[in-house]
Amino acid sequence: MHDHAPNDTLPRTGQIHPLVARLSTEFGWPRLENASDLAEFTHRPGVHCLFVPGDAARNLETPDAAVVLPELRQAFQNGFDCAVVGDAIETGLREQTRVLKTPSFLFYRDGAFLGGIEKIRDWDDYLARIPHILAVKG
Repeated sequence: MHDHAPNDTLPRTGQIHPLVARLSTEFGWPRLENASDLAEFTHRPGVHCLFVPGDAARNLETPDAAVVLPELRQAFQNGFDCAVVGDAIETGLREQTRVLKTPSFLFYRDGAFLGGIEKIRDWDDYLARIPHILAVKG
């Protein structure tokens, strides 16, 4: 007789994937759970990248994106800080920015949305696109 549910070994919707959780626990990136958190973070001086993970149980690219973003930040010499978008505000933020697919990286400067990158890309694509996004006048 089993003492657990038959599918408790499968990923569950709504649970934070360990590689996404690592961004907050290991790197100290804030998790933005509400509009107030979002506004406070994106209106700070400087450039910010929001990681919109989506549902890691349904989107196999989410863990990859969680590994890529710290590497991108390092490649751009910490030229932007990062935060993870929580489930409660994810849909509204995706609709507001029109960056609908996940995982995605949304870039802001001083409260203004600059642009976003959807889904996993080739490394060279990131290296080409991010400078163009950062060059946008917010």
